[in-house]
Amino acid sequence: MKKLPQQLNQLLNNSGSLPELKEKAELILRLNQLLKQHLRGPIAEQVHVVNLRQNTLILETPSAVWATRLNAQKSQILLTIQNEALPMLTGIDVKVNPRLSTYDANPPIKHAKLSQTSASHIEALAESVEGELGQKLKRLAALASRNRQS
Repeated sequence: MKKLPQQLNQLLNNSGSLPELKEKAELILRLNQLLKQHLRGPIAEQVHVVNLRQNTLILETPSAVWATRLNAQKSQILLTIQNEALPMLTGIDVKVNPRLSTYDANPPIKHAKLSQTSASHIEALAESVEGELGQKLKRLAALASRNRQS
């Protein structure tokens, strides 16, 4: 007989290696948040917690410059994480991963353009509304028609 598939919930919460992996992933995410709160500024965007191995935290950064800066702050980072989350942490290793520099965490926002129908509705609404709101609606309608022409 065929074995029925198990629910993902059961796999993650029962015995085996999956619950351990889940716990480790959650711990790494929590440590990553803690690290970013501690560092602040541009360096926080350039570092990621990637692993926890034998009580050593593994951090990755896209360049040697950021790695040098992190190595200078290693003792402060270690104390912060020991005090707030992981008392058994004994060390921090900083690795350089150039592939991280090609990853754009904040991709450019694509602005949607108003359709011709929407622009005409806004124009009609602008004609019936007076005051500052009416003026702003007229400018929006004009901008929408200008964008359609280009």
